[in-house]
Amino acid sequence: MVRQRFSCYCILCVALGLALAWLLFVSPSSVHAQGVKGPISFINDVAPILQKNCFACHDAKKKKGKLEMTTYETFRKGGSKDDPISPGKSKESLLMDLLISKGKDRMPPLDAGDALKKEQIAIIAKWIDEGAKLDKGLDAKADLVRELRVRYVPPLPFVSYKFPALINALAFTPDGKRVVVGGNHELTIWEAQTGKLVRRVFTRAERAHAMAFLPDGKLVVAGGRPGQEGDVRIYNIDAGTPKMYGGVPAVDGVNDPVVMLKDLIQVEDSILALAISKDGKKIASGGTDRIVRVFDVATGKMEHAVENHADWILGVAFTPDGKGIVTASRDKTAKLWNLETKESMLTFPGHQNIVNNVAITPDGKFGLSAGEDGSIRSWQADDKAKSIGKQAKAMTGHSKAVFRLATSFGGKVPILASCGQDMTVRLWNPVSGAAIKSMTGLTDWVYAVALSNDGQFVAGGAANGEVRVWKTDGTAVSNFNATPGFVAPKVEVKKK
Repeated sequence: MVRQRFSCYCILCVALGLALAWLLFVSPSSVHAQGVKGPISFINDVAPILQKNCFACHDAKKKKGKLEMTTYETFRKGGSKDDPISPGKSKESLLMDLLISKGKDRMPPLDAGDALKKEQIAIIAKWIDEGAKLDKGLDAKADLVRELRVRYVPPLPFVSYKFPALINALAFTPDGKRVVVGGNHELTIWEAQTGKLVRRVFTRAERAHAMAFLPDGKLVVAGGRPGQEGDVRIYNIDAGTPKMYGGVPAVDGVNDPVVMLKDLIQVEDSILALAISKDGKKIASGGTDRIVRVFDVATGKMEHAVENHADWILGVAFTPDGKGIVTASRDKTAKLWNLETKESMLTFPGHQNIVNNVAITPDGKFGLSAGEDGSIRSWQADDKAKSIGKQAKAMTGHSKAVFRLATSFGGKVPILASCGQDMTVRLWNPVSGAAIKSMTGLTDWVYAVALSNDGQFVAGGAANGEVRVWKTDGTAVSNFNATPGFVAPKVEVKKK
């Protein structure tokens, strides 16, 4: 493993830096939990607690107990029982009885998670005792999920991580010299040949789930905060005025408009999949809301919203002509959609299990899908063929679930890369289905894989933060943990 080089700094400086970050970015509810005096705000202090612990069961769709809590108005109406709040009297409020209950009536339910912390219950109790008031200027009918999203201030990334960052997404820069990796509220940029950390880009999104470069070198990233918001944003990762952060140049991709160029969309949960059309003019995304959205790069406007799956969308890819998209879903199918006619062209159910990702051959004739069944399957995607939707080949080699696919058509031969639960990265000929190479060495599930534009390099990222870069002939290039400042704990081996 290559150790990252950082400027020397003392423990006191680190402590002061972390303290400052905490004071600047901590949520108001956490401040009140520490006993700071002052009135409780419903939107800043109470609503975040309700969102985290209650909205999943009491939103507009589920309304468990006929109670919807995602607006102040519906919350106060109550569900199968009347208003759960007795303003000024927390001890007489049904909500408090449910929160402190030790029995089966406890909220959240015993089978849904832990009880609220004492500090959180104290905040809600104080708010009720103060009259359970709604903040001035806030409409009682306002969607609280949206209001919380608007008010959210992301924290600074860790100066030095105490735990490894799970790698969900990575990408080579267009010249193949650097690798961009998703971290915790940041993107980290590493030299591909040496594994040296060269830049950090702070982001609003807690996690990056997919990323790809546009032809002009701008980076598109899809991600979000699980259960709270999802987004697709375009960055210029080389812009901005860097400031040293943990000994590494860092730029603000949250507020600096020369770094974060476009915010295409914000939704209520994570965006998990991303694709760019061959001509670089369109972006497609998909996520937990089951909708594929297609955007025009030049204007940033959404052109299509396709709802064609019964569960989360985990993968998306454009057909070579840009007129169609192939998708992968947790509903155990892959699909082809015609954007021009707005029609579903085929459904491929061959995996009989969750389909994690999709790609398509350079001629557009065959779709490629990766599944929890441990296989990569190719199927006829040419709408002129009589056998459209039928399986052509099953590419086997992975011993467990296959998570991601990546393609490169810029070299002498097209290459398909895959990664999976068996901790390997594998290369294939996407047309013939023939296996080319198998790369090993990563020591945890491999959730991310990327190919350089010229097809010369491949990288894999694992759940324990490890990243390995190889030449596509199998030669090892670099091996590093893409977690700034993280030092893996030493494991003592007992002598017999």
